[in-house]
Amino acid sequence: MSIRFPLILINFKTYIESMGNRGLELARIAEEVSEETGVCIAVAPHTVDLFRVAPNVGIPVFAQHVDPDPPGAYTGAIAPESLKEAGVSGAIINHSERRMRLDLIEDAVKRCSSLGISTCVCANTPLAGRAVASFAPEMVAVEPPELIGSGIPVSKAKPEVVEGSVELVKRVNEGIRVLCGAGIASGEDVSAAVKLGTEGVLLASGIVKAKDRRGALLDLALALRDQGR
Repeated sequence: MSIRFPLILINFKTYIESMGNRGLELARIAEEVSEETGVCIAVAPHTVDLFRVAPNVGIPVFAQHVDPDPPGAYTGAIAPESLKEAGVSGAIINHSERRMRLDLIEDAVKRCSSLGISTCVCANTPLAGRAVASFAPEMVAVEPPELIGSGIPVSKAKPEVVEGSVELVKRVNEGIRVLCGAGIASGEDVSAAVKLGTEGVLLASGIVKAKDRRGALLDLALALRDQGR
């Protein structure tokens, strides 16, 4: 499934609200909103739900984590080949809740890229963003960990982090897309992020835990579409 920008990437994490059939329901809501607005929306379900979600929606599906290990005796590892088999389009790497060493990030990006799997590498500072940009992922998502799940968007609380990340990443590789993560919950947050130079958002609880998930996602998508006009 092709990925277009600007992009909304929803991380389901391991919230009960996005587990099993509830996750498939949320993915279908995302698909409906994407079709209605023309905005590319991707979802990252629980790992065990990838086989449930990927074949049943027409939007990009991401893994929440991937290991660089090849198929073999690596108990519990998530090999890129298994994601390919599941029909996954991309993988989130180095999320603040699943940190990886730089060498493993590099290996994971290379292995995914060799299989045609897009990569979104998370970075908590502009300097970290510059470092991972040298591995040539398709996306870098800036997300200060102290703001994740806080309801305080990084685009407002720390705009200098977003602007600095965009500048440093683009210096390394102009083709890498920069996403804004941490605290994104409203269309206003999305607009602020795009004005700072990003090409989409990575978010979780703002959609997964919303009382009206479709309404919340529609608000984001319409704001993103309007910014592109």
